Amino acid sequence: MAEAVRHLCGLQAQTTHSWYAGLWGRLADFDPQQVVTMMEDRSLVRIALQRSTIHLVTADDALALRPLVQTVGERSFASNWGKQLPGVDLAEVVAAGVSLLEEKPLTFNDLGKRLAEKWPDRDGQSMAQAVRTYAALVQPPPRGLWGRSGLAVHVPAQHYLGRPLATDPSIDELIVRYLTAFGPASVQDAQTWSGLTRLGEVFERLRPRLHAYADEQGRELFDVPEAPRPEAEVAVPVRFLYDFDNILLSYADRTRVLDPAYRKLLWPLSNMALGSVLLDGFVRASWRPEKSKGKAHVTVTSFQPFPARQRSAIEAEGLRLLEFLVPGAEHDVRFTTAD
Repeated sequence: MAEAVRHLCGLQAQTTHSWYAGLWGRLADFDPQQVVTMMEDRSLVRIALQRSTIHLVTADDALALRPLVQTVGERSFASNWGKQLPGVDLAEVVAAGVSLLEEKPLTFNDLGKRLAEKWPDRDGQSMAQAVRTYAALVQPPPRGLWGRSGLAVHVPAQHYLGRPLATDPSIDELIVRYLTAFGPASVQDAQTWSGLTRLGEVFERLRPRLHAYADEQGRELFDVPEAPRPEAEVAVPVRFLYDFDNILLSYADRTRVLDPAYRKLLWPLSNMALGSVLLDGFVRASWRPEKSKGKAHVTVTSFQPFPARQRSAIEAEGLRLLEFLVPGAEHDVRFTTAD
């Protein structure tokens, strides 16, 4: 379990539960209670990392990766919340916020109110976001536990884990780990995945350790030498990806799995994302689960017609997914077509 999460350099996990399906799809005999146990014993944590979004990571990676992606959050903060705090001593605000969160985990709303008591002439929510940006904050359980959850409260990672952040983490090793999980990939892909910029020099340092390729458009791709390279005709099983699956968010060039014409069908609204169905390694449908009164079904919306054999494979995998999501219920897979 922990090795799978570490292999991915963290599982995208900003929702409370949908990401469990990401582990289910990757691991045989996956038991979500294993994740619950590891979150409760603090060996797995949820923390803002790549692209300043919440990821499920090992405790070691929380402390090692956060310093490497710190600038991503700072850049985002400066372009929005930071504009509300001209002339503010951010170090003083962050220190006060960390002290409050060490006393008691708080939501950002409550943290902002507490900070506004000390600085009544400043915007409390902007100060709370400053703490989020400049301090490594974990969302502790019960938030994100399988079958239950809780408020999104926050606590400093060092306080929660009893160890300091890494003082000399290696960006080179992080990029090698990224390629091990997601290669072949370009410099731009790595920048999209991490939110970092100017990674070209990192790839140049690593070039002697990597294999380089050119894709059909002539873009240079990199991979680790020992990576498996299956032939193009290798059969790929049907896969159901969750709404924010790493596969969809780890590349600048998503055409390797997603036709740009289907993008809006997966993200119909700015605050809404659907799960996706891979056929032969490409997104060809979306999926959405629903349950009520002992029954559960998943609606698969096709983006193009399915051959009968693929429809049968989708139905079988959908039923298997429903047994994981809603065990013991009456299950059904329904098919519709995108407008």
